[in-house]
Amino acid sequence: MTRSVLSAGEIGELEDRMGDFPIVGLARDLSAGTVVEPHHHRRGQLMYASSGVMVIETREGSWVIPPQRAIWVPEQIEHSFMPVTGLSLRNLLIAANAGPRLPASCTLITVGNLLRELVLRMAEHPASFRSEAHRARVAELILDELDDCPVAPLQLPEPRDPRLARICSALRDNPADARTLEDWADSAGASARTLSRLFLSETGLSFAHWRRQARLLAALVRLGQGQSVTTVAFDVGYDSPSAFIEMFRLTLGQTPGQYFC
Repeated sequence: MTRSVLSAGEIGELEDRMGDFPIVGLARDLSAGTVVEPHHHRRGQLMYASSGVMVIETREGSWVIPPQRAIWVPEQIEHSFMPVTGLSLRNLLIAANAGPRLPASCTLITVGNLLRELVLRMAEHPASFRSEAHRARVAELILDELDDCPVAPLQLPEPRDPRLARICSALRDNPADARTLEDWADSAGASARTLSRLFLSETGLSFAHWRRQARLLAALVRLGQGQSVTTVAFDVGYDSPSAFIEMFRLTLGQTPGQYFC
């Protein structure tokens, strides 16, 4: 069933009430499978899952957001998202002139211990702060932490060419699909060489890199749902759990067990 957490009108009214305060926090708990329809904000948005896994989609690509990570969505960027598990979502709506120059495109970031606690604090009701000065100090600390956040390499760029789009859609549906570009050439209506060139020009990734990224994001969803590493490894196309774990470690710097601890 498709529904919005807030309607477009309610989002507008909320942003009107924010006034000049640089950061406003919102807390929402969502059930798995809820689909939040495409929308945008007049402020940039930091979306943080204190627990659960969600998928964010824009016209430029898609991201899987595991627990203890956050995605920055700039103002006016249309996006939709869906929790793939029960989700404790903590949003920060941040004014464009609030402080450090935040990214101009959607960016997944790793949330450290201090930033995590600050986000959770800001998402509490404003009346829970001792004073507006107290609230402002928390906001300033958040901006300081955001200015030095490590970026997590978890974007899956979306190609615009319809031939690539068909290939990518098939790989998202079945990440274990092992067909090469040569195998795809006839059904795509283009040579393997043309497809290879298009992958680089439209996504910035080679075909092999894009498919590896698609497998990683599919694996994150499954791991977030509690599936075993062995099951996930085979489901997304790896010959052995050890090969999958090594890819995971090389890409994200941790094993699946460490990443989801």
